[in-house]
Amino acid sequence: MSKSKFFRKAALAAVIAGPLTAAMATNGYFSHGLGITAKSMGGAGIALSQDAMAIATNPAAAVNVGDRVTFGVDLFMPDRTTSVQSYGVNYGQTPGDYQSGQRQFYVPEVAYTKMLSKDTSFGLAVYGNGGMNTNYDAKVIGGGTTNTYSNIEQLFIAPSYAMKVGTHSFGASLNLIYQTFEVRGMQGFDTTNYTSDVGFVTDKGVDTSTGYGVKLGWTNEVSPTVTVGATYQSRSKMSKFDKYKGLFAEQGAFDIPESYGVGMAIKASPKTMLAIDLTQINYSAVKSIANSGSAFPSGSSKMGLDGGAGFGWSDMTVFKLGMAYDYRPDLTLRAGYNYGKMPLKSDQTYFNIIAPATSEQHLTLGATWTLSNKSQLTVMYMYSPKASIDGVNGATPGYPENLSMSQQSLGIGYSWKY
Repeated sequence: MSKSKFFRKAALAAVIAGPLTAAMATNGYFSHGLGITAKSMGGAGIALSQDAMAIATNPAAAVNVGDRVTFGVDLFMPDRTTSVQSYGVNYGQTPGDYQSGQRQFYVPEVAYTKMLSKDTSFGLAVYGNGGMNTNYDAKVIGGGTTNTYSNIEQLFIAPSYAMKVGTHSFGASLNLIYQTFEVRGMQGFDTTNYTSDVGFVTDKGVDTSTGYGVKLGWTNEVSPTVTVGATYQSRSKMSKFDKYKGLFAEQGAFDIPESYGVGMAIKASPKTMLAIDLTQINYSAVKSIANSGSAFPSGSSKMGLDGGAGFGWSDMTVFKLGMAYDYRPDLTLRAGYNYGKMPLKSDQTYFNIIAPATSEQHLTLGATWTLSNKSQLTVMYMYSPKASIDGVNGATPGYPENLSMSQQSLGIGYSWKY
């Protein structure tokens, strides 16, 4: 077997064997970037096509990168803490600080692009779009009889087509999506007082959901030194989590929200490339994510109903800035910054114990080595400093919690032309 075929099969095997191991609570529950190269530049890449994984960010990249294979893996290491406050009466909880275990997650990825003609291309990307995990060795959600645990993961399989017309590139991806979910320790809410479907709130094992959506992309080389781009990803309608129809609004619905963005790549000098992206994630359109959880569910806000209590997330605008510097012909250094204000508010912290998406800033570094066979090896490091939110006292004493998270990740990727 040739070296090229071996690496291709190894990459595909890695993705198939372990794609759903992600806990990427960075920009909300979306990853801060897609592809090791883009991640090393703060996630920026709408207008900058660098390797085959660029099609996950913008499908128009398929016609700009040529015939390529790229694969990688990201070791994601979040540190999540919840602090139960003492307000005299607590909802079945013991005041104190609780740190989530399970602090290492592997996030594999692979992409392939093939030129069909000098102006058209096919691509395929397989990657984790996002996820969230908590695993407390304690009963942190009030009234639970098992330890608090939650896990949601999303796998995208995205075949793409792109074409070039003059200086413009256009692309489209069909996102075929598979997601899983499990939660434990929510027994205190598995009663007729709080849910529309008793017995379908907690401790039901892993449930799965499938769906699809589309992603559209465009780039334009407006000058030899400036490229602009834009992307749009539709809301992805997912099948319902039937095992948890008493937990999520709309009887177990958990669609993937619409997102879109614009970007610019600037050749600032012969050796320096800058990339700037601005993206929007519309969490507020998905009821199970956006419905308020500021008071204990009852009446029309019972969990599982269309207006059922949720996580109270708002829309998120994310700024991404990246730089690549050709230090020498075989070595490119990269750095980036990513910022998005956390989507949850101080009166929504209780249910967000199982979804503590408090991270806001992300600092990234990376490097790409061009090897003797012209293939490329890329490494990436991301650090998200601790971000916290203190809950405010809600309708019931003991309801608010203080949440915090910090993150690190290490990634390695390999890419080659064929």
